[in-house]
Amino acid sequence: MTADVWLPIPPDEIEGLPDGPAYRFWDGAEDFPADPADCAFYVVPYMRPGEVGTRPLPRMTSVRVVQTLSAGIDHVEPALRHLPAGVRLCNARGVHEASTAELALALILASLRGIPGFVRAQDRGEWRGGFRPALADRNVLIVGYGSIGAAIEDRLAAFEVARVARVARSARATVRGPVHPLTDLPALLPDADVVVLSTPLTEATRGLVNAGFLARMKDGALLVNVARGPVVDTKALLAELESGRLTAALDVTDPEPLPAGHPLWHAPGVLISPHVGGPTSAFLPRAKRLLVNQLHRFVNQEPLANVILTTGTTSI
Repeated sequence: MTADVWLPIPPDEIEGLPDGPAYRFWDGAEDFPADPADCAFYVVPYMRPGEVGTRPLPRMTSVRVVQTLSAGIDHVEPALRHLPAGVRLCNARGVHEASTAELALALILASLRGIPGFVRAQDRGEWRGGFRPALADRNVLIVGYGSIGAAIEDRLAAFEVARVARVARSARATVRGPVHPLTDLPALLPDADVVVLSTPLTEATRGLVNAGFLARMKDGALLVNVARGPVVDTKALLAELESGRLTAALDVTDPEPLPAGHPLWHAPGVLISPHVGGPTSAFLPRAKRLLVNQLHRFVNQEPLANVILTTGTTSI
C-alpha cells in the first residue's frame, strides 16, 4: 500500500519535503486525488468549511496523522470518531501567532481610538475630532493564554499598558507573571479595561462569555474576540452593546458567517472583521515550514510537534 501524504498546498511549491511519501494535492475539490484509504498523513485544507475538510476522513482507514493548518481543531474533532485508534491530531501552533496577535492589537486600537467613526466621517467629508481612550495606562485581561495569547502580550509591551492579567485552563507561572485559572475570572473581570479572548473552543469555553461574565466587566470596557464565535453568548453581548455599557471588537461571531440583517451588524459600539486573524501574507511561509518539519519527523519516525490528542486514548 502506498504511503500517501495529502497536502492542500501543491507539493512542488514546498521546498524541503522529505523523499519517500507520494505527495497528493487536495484543497477540498470535489474529486479526491487518490484513494483516501492509502493516505497516511492528511493535512486538512485551510479556510474550508468543516464538512469539506472532514469529508475524506471516514475512508482514511490507514491514516496515522491528521494535521490542521489552523490553531483550533474544533472543526475537525467531531469527525475523528470515524478514524482508527492511534491517529495523532496536530494543530498549527507557530503558524498563526503573528497574524492573530497583529489583528488583536489592530482591533483594540481601532476600537479605542474610534477609527471606524473616522472612516464613516471621511466618507461624508466631515472633520470630527475630540478625545478618545488610549491603550496606554489600561488594564488588559487575556483569556486563553496559549501561544497566541502570549504573542498578544508580546505586542502589548510597547503600548505602556498598566497591567496584563492572564487566564488559562489551569494556573501556571511564566516569565511575564502568573497565569490564573478560569475559576479566577470573576475576580479579574471588574478591573479589566480590555478583555481579549484567544481561547480554543472546547466544552469548557463554549458560552464562557455569558450574561454573568459580561455583567462583571466594568462600565465602558472593550471585549475583543479573536478566538471562536461560540465562546461568546451573542444574545447576552447584544444586550450589553445596545445598552451602551460595553463595546466589542469581533473577528469571529456566532453565527458565522454573520448573515445579512443580523442585529450584531448594526449594534452600537461594535467593530466586526470577517474572521481574518490568520489569513495574511505571514501564513504561507509559516505553514510550509510547519509541514516540512512535521513530515521530516513523520518519515524519520520522530515525535511529532503540536500533538493535541491521539484517537482511542483521549475522549473525543
